[in-house]
Amino acid sequence: MNGPLVVIGDTLLDVDIEGSAERLAPDAPVPVVDVEARHPRPGGAGLAALLAARDGAEVVLVTALADDESGRTLRGLLNGRLRVVPVPLRGSTVCKTRVRAAGQTLVRLDTGDGHVVGGPAGELARTVRSVLRTAGAVLVSDYGRGMAGSLLDLLGEVDAPIVWDPHPKGPSPLAGCALITPSESEARLLCPPPYAGPDEAARRLVKALHARAVAVTLGADGAVLAHEGGHHTRIPPPLLDGGHDVCGAGDRFAAAAALALRDRLPVEDAVALGVGEAARFVEAGGAAAIRPSRAQMGDRPRTAIEIADLVRANGGRLIATGGCFDLLHAGHVSLLRRARALGDALIVCVNSDASARRLKGPNRPVVGQQDRAEVLGALGCVDAVMIFDEDTPAEAIERLRPHVWVKGGDYSGRELPEAESLRKLGAETVVLASVPGRSTTGIIAAMHAA
Repeated sequence: MNGPLVVIGDTLLDVDIEGSAERLAPDAPVPVVDVEARHPRPGGAGLAALLAARDGAEVVLVTALADDESGRTLRGLLNGRLRVVPVPLRGSTVCKTRVRAAGQTLVRLDTGDGHVVGGPAGELARTVRSVLRTAGAVLVSDYGRGMAGSLLDLLGEVDAPIVWDPHPKGPSPLAGCALITPSESEARLLCPPPYAGPDEAARRLVKALHARAVAVTLGADGAVLAHEGGHHTRIPPPLLDGGHDVCGAGDRFAAAAALALRDRLPVEDAVALGVGEAARFVEAGGAAAIRPSRAQMGDRPRTAIEIADLVRANGGRLIATGGCFDLLHAGHVSLLRRARALGDALIVCVNSDASARRLKGPNRPVVGQQDRAEVLGALGCVDAVMIFDEDTPAEAIERLRPHVWVKGGDYSGRELPEAESLRKLGAETVVLASVPGRSTTGIIAAMHAA
């Protein structure tokens, strides 16, 4: 059985803001876009890995992720589809936002300055080396952010075929790569002048980069493939209706070709397969057609942070609430059911035992934090539970970033301790009426009086 496809490279967050543009702004001759939807997806190496996983392959992605909002969104988008080996990222996640109307991109906004500085060390280096040893093939998806360069030493130990999708700002591909896949614009930059066309560029790059094969991709014209021996061939695309959004086509090509080499197909067949898959990808709408499903969550348990990231990534509405939930009763259950009905997922923030004692007194809680979390998590209306140790759930709220924070009616008219955190996030606060006659304090008093 073939080993997994290991994808190494820089993962970006791509966002499509879709809307309609039917008028010009009064203060400038620019279209006004009425936003209808926001669709995030992995970009760069993350997109190549996701596309390979959608083909049914076992995929391991070695990439750098920041602990910021965009980085957490990426984790949510990738969870459940493939294994991610995260490497620290210095700076913020690179995010490329396209504003689109009627299927056309009007403007792209790029933010983020994240780079990988230095290679992995210690346990992380051992993990990456172990992953590479089991690889059936390796795809280096370089977007010039340092990930490929940080692993050059470890990549030099790989026995499996390496497909290298280069970037002008990245390192030179390792000698002996099974296939290098520059676009024609990248080939122009990689070849010393004068540029004599893609056929000559492919032949020259095979020698200059000491590769077994180079495929210069030509978009709608397919690719030109040059072999180590010097001969080259044109590989045309299939006859399809075509498409307009070519975003991600290079990643689709490289992922398909790498999987074919993993399956021991000849390089010419691998490139032909990649050209065909890229053409069909564009015909189907390109990267803009990728819509991660909540089915990514699968059946396995998820942490509160993972569920929060995934709900936001899918454009959902995240609800959160908090409390001690000591001696769970019908009033609690009613509140949680009504809270869950306000959105797409409900996360319950639960005071730890120490926090509950500071809030309720030395004899509380009656039920320990793990038991309380277990009982809450068993309710069908609760998607995840997060235990917090602070006096207020403010820190938990800032980590989850809910769209709506729910409190029981006993807080009506009072300033919430977590109000400042909610204001910073722009979160909505909803106060739901409590069920009369239901309280943990009343239950405890009745037990003592019995």
